Amino acid sequence: MISIILSAATRILLPILLLFSIFMLVRGHQEPGGGFVGGLIASMAFALYTISNGITHARIIFPFNPNLFIIIGLFLALLSGCLSIFLGKPGFTIIWGQYDFPVIGPLSSALLFDIGVYLVVLGVSTSIIFTLKLKQ
Repeated sequence: MISIILSAATRILLPILLLFSIFMLVRGHQEPGGGFVGGLIASMAFALYTISNGITHARIIFPFNPNLFIIIGLFLALLSGCLSIFLGKPGFTIIWGQYDFPVIGPLSSALLFDIGVYLVVLGVSTSIIFTLKLKQ
């Protein structure tokens, strides 16, 4: 049985939790946080929505194949390591950008790696959540 109160609350919490996961992703570029924590928060938001509204509604708001997120995330993580090799440095050496962005700070290959980890964690977690047989 689906709770009306929980269902209404998760419709409000989902965008807030997704925004917080993006904040943790970007914050992890300079401070504690990062792609793993941000991906777990995003997948927790989708898990809460799935539990409160059912898998069919969760598939509507997350229509992508979770395996696509895993593939793109692994590609970005690998690309972040190969960028330094193309520039003549040892593999997985962090490459810093020249411009300092107001909130994020300077862009680097570490942020690209964190985005890859974020997508892999989100893809694996949502794949597991959507595979479970939850009561409707």
